[in-house]
Amino acid sequence: MTGRADLAVTGSRIWVGDGSWTHALAVRGDRVVAHGDAVAELVGPRTELLHGVGASVVPGFQDSHIHAPQAGRNLGTVDLRDLTGRAAYLERIADYAAANPEQPWIVGGGWSMEHFPGGSPHRDDLDAVTGARPAFLFNRDVHGAWVNSAALRIAGIDASTPDPSDGRYERATDGTPTGMLHEGAAYTFETSFVPMPSREAWEQAILAAQAHLHSLGITGWQDAWVTPQTQEAYRSLVSAGRLTARVVGALWWDRHRGLEQIDDLRERRTLEPGNFHPTTVKIMVDGIIENQTSSMLAPFCDGCGGHTDNRGLDYVPRDVLVAALSELDALGFQVHMHAIGDRAIRNALDAVEAARTANGPNDNRHHIAHVQVVQPPDVPRFAELGVVANCQTFWAQHEPQMTENTIPWIGPERAELQYPFASLARSGARLAMGSDWPVTTADPLLQMEVAVRHVDPGHRDNEPFLPGQRLSLDAALTGFTAGTAYVNHDSDGGTLQVGRRADFAVLDQDLFQLDGRISDASVVSTVAAGHVVFGPG
Repeated sequence: MTGRADLAVTGSRIWVGDGSWTHALAVRGDRVVAHGDAVAELVGPRTELLHGVGASVVPGFQDSHIHAPQAGRNLGTVDLRDLTGRAAYLERIADYAAANPEQPWIVGGGWSMEHFPGGSPHRDDLDAVTGARPAFLFNRDVHGAWVNSAALRIAGIDASTPDPSDGRYERATDGTPTGMLHEGAAYTFETSFVPMPSREAWEQAILAAQAHLHSLGITGWQDAWVTPQTQEAYRSLVSAGRLTARVVGALWWDRHRGLEQIDDLRERRTLEPGNFHPTTVKIMVDGIIENQTSSMLAPFCDGCGGHTDNRGLDYVPRDVLVAALSELDALGFQVHMHAIGDRAIRNALDAVEAARTANGPNDNRHHIAHVQVVQPPDVPRFAELGVVANCQTFWAQHEPQMTENTIPWIGPERAELQYPFASLARSGARLAMGSDWPVTTADPLLQMEVAVRHVDPGHRDNEPFLPGQRLSLDAALTGFTAGTAYVNHDSDGGTLQVGRRADFAVLDQDLFQLDGRISDASVVSTVAAGHVVFGPG
């Protein structure tokens, strides 16, 4: 061991991530070079010292499913995520419209369905605060959008316009669109009519997101919706040395196309040096329960104790999904699948099984995100097939959307099958943790508290949601560190062993001393690749 440390951390309890703890850490360049008592001999006059700035240190958090460019963009537009209720939404929209008269469109999002009758806001309310300017506002889960009359006129959408195959327009009894666009209706509208940011604007959005994520102790993520435009922005930031997080890019699978798009995806996959790795393909297998577009084995309930004829949508037919998985797997792509309903999850597992049969074992690390309703026979298949469960733990709580817009559509029996994180862990499946930000908070401490307690951190006296599926703190913390590093093919991340990349978060409290109240802690400082990217240093 030669040379002084560039950075040393002392006076804190350090969770290495491999089952061990230490009291000091030394960094040279971007690597951890020593632990414990050996650190003292490496500290020199030029060593940057983080001494006693926090109660504990953990490996840098990683997020396995996030939409950083879109979330960063929201920070500079109409951001409704921190508000509650229709009146508060309309007030903020009106304030933004008044403060930004030069903007041709009013865009943003983050509103929640439970604040509107049937989960659907109306264009008339939006008209009252936006006037003649078109408005397009995604809801919190980004599976629907609220538009005003001006936007509908620009798009030529009226009572005679048919619904798209992968979505629908909410309508009045006479067929007139009310201003709520579901699924593909929203996505097609956005790409066809809403002005998209320039590359420079996307860069600024990514940098804004990166700053926020670093402040939460996050040093890497997987972007679950990479378009050609956001890919160019990421590459530009890498070239300029401004992307300080390690990012895996999941290239978006166009569900309106078929297997012919694989050639385009191969051209976009690059193995250039730097912090951005577009080596994954993201496939949306189905929609969501709240608008009855998740793919279900049995029909949805009608919300009143009966059943409908609707089993949701398969955005990618099972045979196409099987063929796509096998071909992408053979080409060395990792596949990141959104699957909410039990039929979608079964189809996704079947597709991986077919790929394994066709191509044999490999290290592509395919994963299924959200895993909301999983039938018991499918739980052990994750481990058997080597499929990672990409978990959004913050969703596993009683909150208005769960009570009003989820359980009524699937009924009490299927409600008990939701988010089987502990069952998956017991079966041997690997767990990776992701926020789906801006859908919900990006804060890993809030997400871990829900993973461990299954209770809203803001209402800690609530009854826990499906308490049998709660995780231990060690399992939750591993999911946000080594688990996501694994799914991101990041062999240097996830732990603080000697020789690994020096990514870590300094916390003001010891998570293991908080009795599950994990979000009482906060991040003091974040280090990525040996450099302080947030906090004192």
